[in-house]
Amino acid sequence: MSEIQAVHVAISGRVQGVGYRAWLRDKATATGVKGWVRNRRTGEVEAVLIGPADRVDGLVSACWQGPDWARVETVETTSAKETDLPGFTVLATE
Repeated sequence: MSEIQAVHVAISGRVQGVGYRAWLRDKATATGVKGWVRNRRTGEVEAVLIGPADRVDGLVSACWQGPDWARVETVETTSAKETDLPGFTVLATE
């Protein structure tokens, strides 16, 4: 198993109103990645992904595609402080 990695992801484009949060939650849950996702009032989707580095990297790559109706323009990542989260949660818009 690879080292645990935590990243903050900001996804922009047509990513709200297209099921992006639910899609990311389902992908993360299926791959065993923990964290959270939420819409931003700026129109972005924001997430923190925590898990084995190879799984997190794969999920970040998948963020470029998103669900069928999404049109992703950018996926920006920065390192995040790892936290002990029980699973993957969809948070309220901030």
